[in-house]
Amino acid sequence: MRLLFATTAVLALAGCDRREPPPPPEPTPEASPTQASIIRPEIEVERPEPELEPLEASVTFAEAGGDLSAAALEDLKTILESPQMAEGGAIVLRGHTDSTGDDEANLRVSGRRAEMVRDWLVEQGVAEERITVIALGEQRPIAPNAKLDGSPDEAGRAANRRVDVAIALPDAVADEAEEDEAAQSHATPQVH
Repeated sequence: MRLLFATTAVLALAGCDRREPPPPPEPTPEASPTQASIIRPEIEVERPEPELEPLEASVTFAEAGGDLSAAALEDLKTILESPQMAEGGAIVLRGHTDSTGDDEANLRVSGRRAEMVRDWLVEQGVAEERITVIALGEQRPIAPNAKLDGSPDEAGRAANRRVDVAIALPDAVADEAEEDEAAQSHATPQVH
């Protein structure tokens, strides 16, 4: 039995090609809708385009003040250059604060932050009609404002001082409107 196993192993190894495999093809700088098959490189397989999703991003305000920092401007430039922005869909800006200060003051500050982001986008050529501003104050933190011992959590507070940016895709908005119309037409009783 051992002899049979050893003979089989030797024959299997003898059939192996010991040459180095060819290097993989160099990637092309432009994305191609086709890709060579892994098994048969001479055959090209069509690759579906990735579907564009709505954009969800945040612009942070690390300082308690309301100025756009260098980091915030970088975030805004990335958002401005996104394919979702180019699609022309609705933009919702939700301003947030940390928990320091009273509720009314935090609502005002969060609104001012969202308005600053709106104003910057408009200065860059984004149509103001696309933009909705919502002030939420301290109502929706994404990090703790305080540590378990009650002391301030400065990193958490900094994370909560933000403007959330949501950019919808125009097709998704149009599809939702059509669905709403269809639902209403079926729900409305017909009078004859």
